[in-house]
Amino acid sequence: MTVPGSLPQRIFLLAYSPEKGRVRMGTNLGAMLRAAALADLYLGGHLTDERGRPAVGVRHPCHDPVLEALLEEIAGARPRRWHSWVGRRQRPAVSAVRRQLGDGGWVRLEPRRILGLFPTTKVTIRDPRVRKELLGRVNAALKTPVGRVEAADAALVAIVAAGDLRLVLDRKTLRANKRRIQELTELSGPAGPALRKSIRDAAASSAGG
Repeated sequence: MTVPGSLPQRIFLLAYSPEKGRVRMGTNLGAMLRAAALADLYLGGHLTDERGRPAVGVRHPCHDPVLEALLEEIAGARPRRWHSWVGRRQRPAVSAVRRQLGDGGWVRLEPRRILGLFPTTKVTIRDPRVRKELLGRVNAALKTPVGRVEAADAALVAIVAAGDLRLVLDRKTLRANKRRIQELTELSGPAGPALRKSIRDAAASSAGG
């Protein structure tokens, strides 16, 4: 079973609810996609960590327009901490990854209007087995010895856990695997902790009015 190559595309599919036929409201999807893109760039050697900030190293092709756009964004801006990059341009990230999945044939996109007024896009996964494969990778990463877990699968777990995506990891599973999730988060780099801080900061800002 083949799955999309990039972490943002994989996270998008995991966030999709087959029962609801959509990504549920209230999901930290934009933040998770930005964190997934950062994780991809870090694990691929496109970014390094310099004193808690992503830095562009030796440039080599990403072969992915979403990742390339974020790399250009970081390269052209002043240094910021990882969580700051998670918090930026989340809505464009959702649109770009959704379009990428549509262009790749992983999902079917149907423009709609809510109440005949507000434009939206219905997303349908073309092959449900793809999402099941990704769920299997998450579950396997929680059980396989850490040294045998691929870094990309470790990042999936770290981002799903930090993003509180209960559709994939419910509260009971999170509690039972707290130590393992921490190990996988450390294996996958700075993106998981950055995502957690970005979500926490956004919640605090919203609560403060």
